Amino acid sequence: MHSPKDLEKYRGSYSERGLMNKLSAVAKKAGIKAVYAVLLLYYALQSPQTSTKDKSIIYGALGYFILPLDLVPDFIPLAGFGDDLGALVWAISRVVANITDEVRQQARTKLHDWFGDYDQSQLRDVE
Repeated sequence: MHSPKDLEKYRGSYSERGLMNKLSAVAKKAGIKAVYAVLLLYYALQSPQTSTKDKSIIYGALGYFILPLDLVPDFIPLAGFGDDLGALVWAISRVVANITDEVRQQARTKLHDWFGDYDQSQLRDVE
């Protein structure tokens, strides 16, 4: 799993536009868990209560997700988003205090927009 030092180097790769472009292009391929993890971090980032330190971790994880070539390139079937999901879940574990019920609801609402009805038990590993 990536450490904060490793993830923070990807901070410069983050932009809201880049994130939304990547999500819209790969949402189905990346899978509901990865998309949910991205959305949790994205909505936590929007919160004024999220500290600068936690925002730095979030920027790094989302920047890593945006980059097409990382430890395991995203185009590799089945494994391509595994490293991204690992980095995202690690970041969530570091900023968990910012993952409020409101953040979860915002992320689930967006998931429903993109995936329709889904089995919420699929999300347990991410939270």
